[in-house]
Amino acid sequence: MARILIIDDEPNIRTMMKLALQHVGHTVNTAADGQDGLDKYGNGEDWDLVLLDQRMPGLEGLAVLKQIRFYNSRARVVMVTAFGTVDLAVEAMKAGATDFLRKPFTAEILRGAVTGALLFDNTGSPSGAETGSTGPTFGMTTINGYRIEFHPGAGMRIQYDLGFQFNVSRPDGESRQCTVVISPVVMELVKAELDCETPPGGSRFWQALCEESLANYVYQNADFPPDNLLRIDDLTMGLRRYVQAITAPVSA
Repeated sequence: MARILIIDDEPNIRTMMKLALQHVGHTVNTAADGQDGLDKYGNGEDWDLVLLDQRMPGLEGLAVLKQIRFYNSRARVVMVTAFGTVDLAVEAMKAGATDFLRKPFTAEILRGAVTGALLFDNTGSPSGAETGSTGPTFGMTTINGYRIEFHPGAGMRIQYDLGFQFNVSRPDGESRQCTVVISPVVMELVKAELDCETPPGGSRFWQALCEESLANYVYQNADFPPDNLLRIDDLTMGLRRYVQAITAPVSA
């Protein structure tokens, strides 16, 4: 069983998480804010895992995450947030987050995320979100305890749709190959949003868009897509913001 530190400013959330994890044998301590968490974390040798809330008074989660990784480059840290965005995911992964846990969550999802994070072999390098002309992409990430592996490669045509395949593993070890397909209508809407016929990065751009949709589905549902298939039939506000983030000018 693991030694777990919970850093969250909401007393009810801290209590629920502590009881759910103690119930399966983990040793748990809690901290009420970022500074309290850093004080209790120390050099990290007493902890196997940190559950870290993002929105807290004083030091926010990302600032605490960076300090924890400074003290211990091999630290396993699960970011807990109800306000997940692509930008937050990219920044947190660069800072070394192991997983993302979406509020609200059940005790089962919490324990699954903890199991997945404890199985994560943290070599000391950040998880490695990349940014570029195709936008934020992840070679591998873990969300709600589900490990998603993104493999580079050309897409496949499924009738008129463009599809990409990904390996998704849940905390109990079950692994499935999931397909994400994007419809021609959405592709045309994205091209109009970008004001170009060929998006930056070509096929890799569309794969990045499918990556984002799959990661968001797992973030929202903590489950495999139905029939292991996820269709992108609409340019949602979330995807529109994603596309806009790609084309936004980079500040010096």
